[in-house]
Amino acid sequence: MNHIYMIRAKKLVTVSDVGTIDDGAMVIKDGKIQSVGTWQQLRNQHPTIEVKDYSNYALTPSFVDCHTHLLEFAPSSLYPITNETQALAGKSLLLKALTSGITALGEQVCGHPKSTFSIDDYRKIVKDIPMHVSFAATSISIGFEKLAHFTAITMAKPVKQTDLVDNHIVNELSVQSEYPGENLFINATPANFTKDAVPRSGEIIYTFNELKHIVDRFHKQGKQIGVHVAGEEAIQMTLRAGVDVLHHAHGMMNKQMKQAKAQGTKIVATPMGGTHIEPNSPENILELVNNDIEVSIATDAYLPPFPNVSWLPFSNQSLQGPDVLMKIAEPAMKLLVKNGYNENQVLALITKNPAAILGKEDRFGKLDRGMDANFLIADGIPGIDINDVEDIKVVYFRGKEVVSRMN
Repeated sequence: MNHIYMIRAKKLVTVSDVGTIDDGAMVIKDGKIQSVGTWQQLRNQHPTIEVKDYSNYALTPSFVDCHTHLLEFAPSSLYPITNETQALAGKSLLLKALTSGITALGEQVCGHPKSTFSIDDYRKIVKDIPMHVSFAATSISIGFEKLAHFTAITMAKPVKQTDLVDNHIVNELSVQSEYPGENLFINATPANFTKDAVPRSGEIIYTFNELKHIVDRFHKQGKQIGVHVAGEEAIQMTLRAGVDVLHHAHGMMNKQMKQAKAQGTKIVATPMGGTHIEPNSPENILELVNNDIEVSIATDAYLPPFPNVSWLPFSNQSLQGPDVLMKIAEPAMKLLVKNGYNENQVLALITKNPAAILGKEDRFGKLDRGMDANFLIADGIPGIDINDVEDIKVVYFRGKEVVSRMN
């Protein structure tokens, strides 16, 4: 039997061409959005179906965080777990993301010295979670005094730097990767270590010819490629090589933004940190958007906040998770509103745009006919009116209520 109902809200922000609908409504059928319009219009069309009335609240798409490390690196950083309990810890972190309004994630699998899990293992772990998880197969270089290299293909086994360009490993990374995440680390990463533990973070790992060879192999497989990159020199190399998605892009120059726009390069901004240099400021994100670059904001969770930057609300460098997405996005989102961008354009940075990074723009990230019914009921527009997860009252995933803070 078909399950159909209508949902009503004071304000419905669709992040689609329809824009914002005051006193709006949606008809949901079998987990999909059947129609979107005003309450009066849809009530007249469907006078007898069940109504869920949230007319004191805002309704928006749920969040998409397209750059996280919740299953592989975070568990052992947060809990005294072993390989036997890693999956349990990972599931708890996915639940935290879900209760924070995130119903779709882009998860990086890099290889980890304490984990024997493969991407297929992680796919099984998330199978029963009411959330869409896409996996990026990655090779990683960590900036210890002696650089450490791992890959999603070799898992807990470290590899040599020369192995990072091995054709077999590169081919497997492209085959196993579901979206252009941090497939390569152009710069050695500080990861979530203290600065003194990773003195070589920021060091460029690949030559241009090596990078171009890998990019071409991904493209020949019909896959886009994304990279971890920061600093003018490294960013220029990635643009020249034809990389599709730049994660972080900290330190990007204005002339490089213009080049990125011309090439259709997308940016995943991480205002909390993630590289060796100062992360994306609100002004930097505004400049990227002004250059007509498609920008997503992601947490890179779990991560210590970059120290001594004015836009982050944290008092120390304790690891922060997916629950801070609104807090780290809010300064840029409010600055965009101040500069004339409307709430639909601004909310796209944590909904529609990252859904496109995952290759799922036809499934979720906006509220439109035929899309999955993934949405939030909140006290205001996330990142503009509110930044506390407690203000997200209900989370729906494929039409089902999966989180509720309603009394």
